[in-house]
Amino acid sequence: MGFLDSILGRDRPVRPDLDRLFGLPAAALTLRAGTGFVPAGAGSVCFATVEGGAFARLKEEVRDLLDVEAVAAADRGGAADAYPVTYGSDAYGYTWLTVRRPADDLITLVNDLHAVNALLEEAGFGPNLLCSLTAFRPPGAEDGPGAEAGPGADGGQGGDGRAEGPAGGPHRARDLALVYLYKRGTFYPFAPRAERAETRDNALELQVRGLLAGDLPMEPDMERWFPVWGAPGLGGP
Repeated sequence: MGFLDSILGRDRPVRPDLDRLFGLPAAALTLRAGTGFVPAGAGSVCFATVEGGAFARLKEEVRDLLDVEAVAAADRGGAADAYPVTYGSDAYGYTWLTVRRPADDLITLVNDLHAVNALLEEAGFGPNLLCSLTAFRPPGAEDGPGAEAGPGADGGQGGDGRAEGPAGGPHRARDLALVYLYKRGTFYPFAPRAERAETRDNALELQVRGLLAGDLPMEPDMERWFPVWGAPGLGGP
């Protein structure tokens, strides 16, 4: 960063390093040991939509590529339609591509998220990429995307439906996401609370940041820990 940039408080853009996504499987092991949260089998990529036929064709090419992976997942023991690849838009007009894979196959899911980002980047749409999200569930929740923990469930649930983490005590978060900021090359945790809409379990987020500091480059500026309310894979199918 130059002297003028430092005086004016400007940040020099960080060159995206998509290979940092490959740190997620190791981070997931640390996360499970420290909190009990496990992969949910869902991940998504968020990007600003571009009008035009070239971008529409690229989106379909991405879907076709990932659908081939879904068939491969089915060959490993599931139904192909259990692992859909879908597009959707949020309230702000951003597009989310959502990938679903077996919950115990986080490596394939991470490879898919990396491939989506790389394809958009190589096609010249890197400036449109915003973030990638990987979803996790509390212990005791049903396997698979969209499942929620219920009161009295097995696997460490208390009678009020709160998950008990091995090191962190009761969690009121229904889900947890690790969010990768494309333009920053960093991750941050996002933990929406189960009992109140659009509120976060800040204590859990801080705990996760501390746990994963050795596995992933965590975003140091908490002002950039943007909420992703209603993101695909969190709190619903």
